Amino acid sequence: MDLGISGRKAIVCASSRGLGKACAMALAEAGCTVVVNGRDAATLGATADEIRKATKATVIAVVADVSTKEGQDALLAACPDPDILVNNNGGPPPKDFRQVDRPAMLEGVVQNMVTPLELVQRVIDGMMERGFGRIVNITSASVKTPLVGLDLSSGARAGLTAFLAGVAREVAHTGVTINFMLPGMFDTDRLQGSMKRMSEMKNVPIETMRAERLASVPAKRFGTAEEFGKVCAFLASAHAGYITGQNILLDGGTFRSAF
Repeated sequence: MDLGISGRKAIVCASSRGLGKACAMALAEAGCTVVVNGRDAATLGATADEIRKATKATVIAVVADVSTKEGQDALLAACPDPDILVNNNGGPPPKDFRQVDRPAMLEGVVQNMVTPLELVQRVIDGMMERGFGRIVNITSASVKTPLVGLDLSSGARAGLTAFLAGVAREVAHTGVTINFMLPGMFDTDRLQGSMKRMSEMKNVPIETMRAERLASVPAKRFGTAEEFGKVCAFLASAHAGYITGQNILLDGGTFRSAF
């Protein structure tokens, strides 16, 4: 399917690896010029080269911490008028809620709520003026189904979701959409790290933790980054203009609900 976004410009935050990288790859495959971002120059450079070779797209690498004003300035200097913004950022590590102190709470909110909101504020007016914009926020399945140890991540991402729910309706008439992707368990470095930390918290072997996680997924497998990226590209496409303010759950059926 031609997604109708060839020639569009996209910023994908935290895209040197994992789900962010997959989104950048899928958008590049669709013909977009893509700004990729990360804090490690070597990893980011390798990712940019990989996407260029695979897609022949224009890929701009910006080494920056998107949670800082300087990092956001660098992204927008590379792409002042993006048509597509994919908000993504790592979440706080698993921790018993009793051990989450005030500095950790504030940092979690900055990373997973404030930072994406700041980026939306900086790009949305231009999108509205041009009559086209796609904002895709990568949050987590834990927004809908809380996970032990991820209370801070769940709370901050739920705050982002609630904040932008009204904004999505306010700007929909201008051709700008705002949606959310809620990943469950995808086979990425982050999942491996999470399972390792949870196995240490529960004092069980990591193999046991992996088996427990797989058993909880009706699909009986972890998701792949590639399939996640394809959904992101569709939400950013010309065909998704009537989808806005929605939470798209990608979890292999783990969250059990009829509605």
